[in-house]
Amino acid sequence: MNALSLALILTGVMLNAAAQLLLKAGTNAIGHFEFGMAQIVPIGLRIAGSLPILAGLACYGVSVVVWILALSRVPVSQAYPMLSVGYVVNAVAAWWLFGESLGSGKVGGIALIIAGVILVGRS
Repeated sequence: MNALSLALILTGVMLNAAAQLLLKAGTNAIGHFEFGMAQIVPIGLRIAGSLPILAGLACYGVSVVVWILALSRVPVSQAYPMLSVGYVVNAVAAWWLFGESLGSGKVGGIALIIAGVILVGRS
């Protein structure tokens, strides 16, 4: 895998991770809500007016374009497992930004994910 291909893959992964974090920030700002017929319009308007949610959706859109560029250069069997890096990024960022737990089980899982990505990347 050349530097451009790796850069495209990592950019796609980071955009995807950023999208998830922005969506979480948006839902934190909106707060807990229940879906029902009476809530569809008010909640829909709150979601549509949330800048973090709109930014997250934009990140998803750009990540799709970047991912298509990456897949045009790298076999999907090599590129797709690299998406797992997003789990690592999101777990650490959610701990840092949102105070979510990062216990020994998660850290062990992250270590396994990193080892797996390295193995797949070298194959």
